[in-house]
Amino acid sequence: MTVAEAYAQLMASPGFASDPAQIALVQRLDALAKALSAPAPKVLSRLFGALPAPPRGLYIHGSVGSGKTLLMDMFFAAAEAMPKRRQHAHAFMADVHMRLHAWRQRAKRGEVAATDPIIPVAKEITAEARLLCIDEFGVRDIADAMILSRLFGQLFAKNIVVVVTSNVAPNELYQDGLNRASFLPFIAMVHEKMDVVELQSRTDFRLEKLGRAPVYWTPDDAVATAALDAAFRNMSGRAQGAPLEIARLGRMLVAPEAANGVARFSFGALCRAPLSAGDYLAFAERFHTFIIDHIPIFNAEVRNEARRFIALIDALYDGRVKLVASAAAEPGALVGGLEGAEAFDFTRTASRLFEMRSPSYLATAHGPGARDTIGLVET
Repeated sequence: MTVAEAYAQLMASPGFASDPAQIALVQRLDALAKALSAPAPKVLSRLFGALPAPPRGLYIHGSVGSGKTLLMDMFFAAAEAMPKRRQHAHAFMADVHMRLHAWRQRAKRGEVAATDPIIPVAKEITAEARLLCIDEFGVRDIADAMILSRLFGQLFAKNIVVVVTSNVAPNELYQDGLNRASFLPFIAMVHEKMDVVELQSRTDFRLEKLGRAPVYWTPDDAVATAALDAAFRNMSGRAQGAPLEIARLGRMLVAPEAANGVARFSFGALCRAPLSAGDYLAFAERFHTFIIDHIPIFNAEVRNEARRFIALIDALYDGRVKLVASAAAEPGALVGGLEGAEAFDFTRTASRLFEMRSPSYLATAHGPGARDTIGLVET
């Protein structure tokens, strides 16, 4: 299925409307998918000993909620005839750092030559994929900034095609970052190897969808479950998601159902499982919208679950993650039979649950420190 066909199919669904800027990007993505599927002219390879240059990648940036991730995922599905890899930017950089660390450890043991690990790590990545799609690209960490120029220099030299989405233009990456001058070659490389496309959609589509319906449903009954089903479908563009794993500290966190930056959990999967505040922060970084079924009224018998729920809401609130939930009662009544520190802390949680239903909260961008930024984030 081409990107245009997938887009037309989605726009035919209730609650969706096409956008001229999105249509223009769809055409560019289909052109790239077609170029990637074209067989390489073998005669040139025999004559000159190298394949011709690959098609230019795309750096897609634009306002939050404009549909960048959705369209890139359609493109990723349409690009069939090649090894490919699609990752969120956080996961991609975590994987790169893990590979670099593993290579350095091997060098210390004398298993490999003590050379610049960027080169072998780039070889590993290119052996696994010829198309690299990175979602929500941004650079805030100096360690990442110092790696990117050398890493992508190696990837581009090996004819990797890169497509990224970002909320900022290339020249705005790592703005005011420490030693930014060392990062500027990466920005120049982006302009040299990729076409920079701004997606100027007419509106924030996610905010439109959330603004049309309640996001906190009580009582927790069949009506609430149907509403959460509809919320997942409207926000993700899919009737049902699939399990998604996030690597963290040597283990895998699992979102039971996820698609296009939306994750759906039961209360039990989040708060009865042995998850930490750091785990919740990792989830909050990965997903812009949480859908949670069956939040109960708390009592002294479920103090551990209450503590985890308090930590969960803190993580979602600090990350400006949008919450759609079904619960046994309104936020102020969820405290139930809790006493002591948990009851005291839950007053903050209840207040945050109320605020997370407000238009002002729903209009803020996903991510820490973004509370004054209007819009919903791509992921």
